[in-house]
Amino acid sequence: MLAVLSGVFSGALLPLQTSVNNRLRQSVGTPLMASFFSFLIGTGALILATWVTGGRPWPQLGLATGQPWWMFTGGVLGVMVLTGNILLFPRVGSVQTVILPITGQVITGLLIDTFGLLRAPQIPLGWTRVGGAFLVLAGATAAVGMIRARGRNRSECVSTGQSPGVWLWRGLGLLMGACAAMQVSVNGQLGVVLGAPVEAALVSFTVGTLTLLLLLVATRTPWRGVAVVGRSNPWWMWIGGLLGATIVYATAALGPILGTGMTVVSMLLGMLAGSLLIDTFGLLGATRRKVAWTQVLGLLVIIIGVALIRVV
Repeated sequence: MLAVLSGVFSGALLPLQTSVNNRLRQSVGTPLMASFFSFLIGTGALILATWVTGGRPWPQLGLATGQPWWMFTGGVLGVMVLTGNILLFPRVGSVQTVILPITGQVITGLLIDTFGLLRAPQIPLGWTRVGGAFLVLAGATAAVGMIRARGRNRSECVSTGQSPGVWLWRGLGLLMGACAAMQVSVNGQLGVVLGAPVEAALVSFTVGTLTLLLLLVATRTPWRGVAVVGRSNPWWMWIGGLLGATIVYATAALGPILGTGMTVVSMLLGMLAGSLLIDTFGLLGATRRKVAWTQVLGLLVIIIGVALIRVV
């Protein structure tokens, strides 16, 4: 029971991390710079965690000698997910920022399992898993508010966030989900090779930090040079990296205890609950949004769909 509650708690950290990083973006000026600081802080935290748990501040990379190159791409995929979250959040809200990547993650996860990609165990695509996928898509459709009352005209759709441009951002959300699914497989395999999930998380964050540093230099991204903490810069805007490090570690650590299915479901429950709370109460500086009953119904349908795909 404690492990399940840990999964729910860890899942609830994801929308909080998105809100925190979005606030950091407002201070440092760009999503890329905010992602860099988030990854840098998370890397520092994981170095300390590796030191405490393993007696050394670095992973045993020698154990990964001869392994395929893609085992070290988890950090690059994480950069895409985190930066995409920062871009997506202010345009569609925290609920959609969570739901759309879930949809992409489930679809990509089905493909990985069906064809045994990234050394994943091959699982046949039965009717139960297909039905679960359709439930997830139907739930996501309801949750993002694409089911509209009959008779609503185009101008009303635009005013409520249904402009044509919003579909591009929703497409980004689906792509982020695909990257997240691949990241889980990549980091999971690396954790098995290294024998410690915290070391796999450290490798992932280090690669992500270096990737972001190269992008910052290549694009000459400006930094506003904000004060570390002040009246206009709350202290909590710097903890996104700590939240991200916790989430990555929890995913790897809870899997062997609960199994993949229960880990995904418990963390999904936490993510959905956390995102609803952020939108309803406008937590951490987020814009306060009214949550419709269709969104709540959609979230419940998604939970059922994910359970069919991962548990049954």
